[in-house]
Amino acid sequence: MKISGCAFAAVASSLAIATRSATAFSSQAPASSSRLLVLPAGASSSFDFGSSTTALYSSIDDKTEVREYFNNEGFSRWNKIYSDSDEVNTVQLDIRKGHDMTIQKILNWIRDDGDIAGKTVCDCGCGVGSLAIPLAQMGASISASDISDAMASEAAERAKSMGIKNAKFYTSDLESVKGRYNTVTCVDVAIHYPTEKMAEMVGHLCSLADSRVIISFAPKTWYYELLKKVGEFFPGPSKTTRAYLHDENVVREALERAGFRVARQEMTGTSFYFSRLLEAKRV
Repeated sequence: MKISGCAFAAVASSLAIATRSATAFSSQAPASSSRLLVLPAGASSSFDFGSSTTALYSSIDDKTEVREYFNNEGFSRWNKIYSDSDEVNTVQLDIRKGHDMTIQKILNWIRDDGDIAGKTVCDCGCGVGSLAIPLAQMGASISASDISDAMASEAAERAKSMGIKNAKFYTSDLESVKGRYNTVTCVDVAIHYPTEKMAEMVGHLCSLADSRVIISFAPKTWYYELLKKVGEFFPGPSKTTRAYLHDENVVREALERAGFRVARQEMTGTSFYFSRLLEAKRV
């Protein structure tokens, strides 16, 4: 089934969360196997929640799909959403609001701790720098990456225009990120990861972190599962990237296996953006 829209964060990242960054997996199913869930006018991309997830995932180059999307049409769309541009519709404006709320919650956590200055932070799936740049302004040493060269380059330009010199932006998929950092962040990225890859992705993030991991994802709930079923009644063409909901227990268990325990949590929800946010610290 397809969810059409620019962001459905909790259930689809163009209609919601996932696309601030593209450092993740996503795939596009054949039109014959898709279904369309019609959302408010102005929704500009669609996300596939087909039943044959495993088969489709194995037969399609997911990372290439995401990389190409966010280097082309997706970059133009999301760069406007994650900016002060007036060239956004009502749905996109709502997504911007939800994403900003999630970023602010992370910044509030870090500001309350009062110890980020001089610490190293790895932002996986940095998008246009929505989180990495303010963290750099708070004194952190930033290493930020995105699978999309267009996104990473835009983030670097924004940082340069602000006179920021303690942040490095580069192009990389999440699995290829290496090093050790005090804090690792991955916000609005997991929506591109198939369910069977989620635990592995969380484990990799934890392997990079000495102290804490901050991650957000579109939660799998009965409500979003219901939307998937409703969407089966609306056949439509296939577009852009797949999106995945994740069971929170799977994420928590993966964190615990890696030696981390959830210390703080938040839920952000607007009309078109839903994102579960967890901060886990090494124990």
